[in-house]
Amino acid sequence: MVLGSGDHAVGMRLNHLPDEPGGGGSVSGGGPDLAHSPGEKKAAADTLCDDIEPQTKAAGQWADDETAAVVKAFDAKDGHGWLTSTAVNKAHKIWSEQVQNLANRLAGDESALRYNNTALTGTDAGAGGMARKVSVFDMYSPPPEH
Repeated sequence: MVLGSGDHAVGMRLNHLPDEPGGGGSVSGGGPDLAHSPGEKKAAADTLCDDIEPQTKAAGQWADDETAAVVKAFDAKDGHGWLTSTAVNKAHKIWSEQVQNLANRLAGDESALRYNNTALTGTDAGAGGMARKVSVFDMYSPPPEH
């Protein structure tokens, strides 16, 4: 698409990746390697299990406690409570669902990392075994040397 007026046309070219961080890298190898070793996958899964998941749950529990205190503080004491109490309670319910979804996603990612390690290792061993099966060409003797 070419936009513009007069002799100066403005065009858009999408034939390369940006060079700045976060936008990828050059296709010729300037970006990070996407291959991961089994050790790196295990370390990532362990970090999810040992650090990120428990800290997420702890932060969620802290927020639950603090929000419950706010709801209680603004709740009806003489039959006339603040609307804030009900609004905070509703918002907290939605937020709690989002925290639970995040915790489930983290657990799923951890599981996928652990399974991926096992599945790919088994696939590699299976492919190697299939590649070296006896071939029909193994029945023929090699040509004589000159």
